[in-house]
Amino acid sequence: MLTISGDQFLFNNRPFRILSGAMHYFRVPPENWADRLRKLQAMGLNTVETYVAWNLHEPRPGEFHFEGILALERYLNLAAEIGLKAIVRPGPYICSEWDFGGLPAWLLQDPAMRVRCAYPPYLAAVDRFFAELLPRLAPLQASRGGPVIAVQVENEYGSYGNDKTYLRHLETTLRAHGIDVLLFTSDGPEDRMLQFGTLPHILKTVNFGSHAREAFAKLREYQPEGPLMCGEFWNGWFDHWGEAHHQRPAEDAAAALAEILSLGASVNLYMFHGGTNFGLMSGANEAPYPNYQATVTSYDDDAPLNEAGDPTPKYFALREVLRQYTPIPSAIEIAASAPRLALGKVALTETVGFFELLDHADSEPAFATPVASPTPEPMETFGFNTAFILYRTRLAPRSRTAEAGTAERLTLRGLHDRAQIFINGKEIGVLERELHQDNLEVKIPPGGAQLDILVENMGRVNYGPNLTDRKGITGGEGGAGGVLLGQQMLFDWQIYAPTLENISALPYRLLEAEAAAFSTPEPPGPAFYRGSFTVVEQPADTFLALPGWTKGIAWINGFCLGRYWSRGPQQTLYIPAVLLRQGMNWLTIFELHQAGSSAGHPTVDLLAQEILA
Repeated sequence: MLTISGDQFLFNNRPFRILSGAMHYFRVPPENWADRLRKLQAMGLNTVETYVAWNLHEPRPGEFHFEGILALERYLNLAAEIGLKAIVRPGPYICSEWDFGGLPAWLLQDPAMRVRCAYPPYLAAVDRFFAELLPRLAPLQASRGGPVIAVQVENEYGSYGNDKTYLRHLETTLRAHGIDVLLFTSDGPEDRMLQFGTLPHILKTVNFGSHAREAFAKLREYQPEGPLMCGEFWNGWFDHWGEAHHQRPAEDAAAALAEILSLGASVNLYMFHGGTNFGLMSGANEAPYPNYQATVTSYDDDAPLNEAGDPTPKYFALREVLRQYTPIPSAIEIAASAPRLALGKVALTETVGFFELLDHADSEPAFATPVASPTPEPMETFGFNTAFILYRTRLAPRSRTAEAGTAERLTLRGLHDRAQIFINGKEIGVLERELHQDNLEVKIPPGGAQLDILVENMGRVNYGPNLTDRKGITGGEGGAGGVLLGQQMLFDWQIYAPTLENISALPYRLLEAEAAAFSTPEPPGPAFYRGSFTVVEQPADTFLALPGWTKGIAWINGFCLGRYWSRGPQQTLYIPAVLLRQGMNWLTIFELHQAGSSAGHPTVDLLAQEILA
């Protein structure tokens, strides 16, 4: 069991240095867990650290899932079998560039919700989740012969708030459910963070990417005794859409790690292996406000093990540093990169339009059932948690005499996050929260028009003071109204939250008769496209590239790979081999604008190499 004696950790009463690497089970297919964990051990690490994603485990209140990619107990037992110890960070908030920092979106159906504090409805939800989670973790603690040596209380709380009642409630709840191993907190090495992110008797760790000596000096101001530990050593960094791919030179990361270890400290590499934000679970940042930036699908994070699980030059550079402080058995071999598939172009020969599906909303299975509302409320108000929400209303003619119609300015108050505006089914413009856009001019035909506003949820803010990031049209500051035409409020809306959970059942039709549409400059608008390809031999990893496509979502055999966007930097989506089948495979794309085409059909490429920049 992990204990503290003076300035060092002891494990079973012997000096122990935690050499940990972060790898989140929910970002890696279960079939790949063992391979990645063995590579973690082969690098010289003795511990794996993982967050717990509450929003995946409890997608609806009281509905819990701990199977498949969410089989946390299996993951921790596998780590133990390999010979690794484990650190668990159960949140309830995890940040991690993950939607809403891991908090479930259904919390936001409460219009008064306050998260990460002692707000009673929030605490009640946390307690229900912990009552399900913690009894699963308790038997896996080192105190009972399992791998878990430490558990975190909240996560970087000093960056957010100062509610000590909340932190004490979490500590009490952990202990009440049998968590008896070492508890710790992690915060940045700043006064405000270390003052408010922890409790006096709980071990404090600090998070940073460089300047270890200065960081630990600040920690010592608040924790004069006890082992030093970097709770998150940021050896790489994540990407937002529209910015350059982050890359930290291997030698720079190695020098920073060497400084940490030279000071006698323990360390947790964040990340050792990032994996992928499958299923549209990427988060976003909004700091400094109001600069919203959504995170890409890949969580490669420029880590020692890349998104596909291959060792990088950084892996070997950090391994050489670790070798100076811990024995690395020469018998442990590091596997070479796994084989890759390069299948070339795949034609998508079937399609169905988004608005066609809305017009048949009563079909089975239902694609989207309209909800009547006087105002265009956020999706959480209706209990929705989807990638898109569509607002529809009828615009009356503004003039009885203007034969060519009239122009007015349409304003969306509190747009979260990206809206396509349609008049009578034709796209007339796009507004983006990231670009601080909230209005455009619309021309209303003499007979009036149907107005459709399709809003994409690009990911909820996962860090900072603006976590209650509701999606759709939120009404702006104070929720004062949603959509204005000129200075007039628009009421009487039909609201659709299309489901993307059963895309294989959509009523696709062949594209041959419509192939000419893809050679014209006029985009066909939001639509689903589907095509098949054959894997002849053993499936292997491949990468989906979408040259000529604009923005949307991709699925392989019904599994959601994530978002793509021509804005970059990410240009490919990772397809793990375990998602492919020997024989026929189905690829589905939901494109919001213009599909890439070749010889009249939309096409994509399956490559042997990722393109992240």
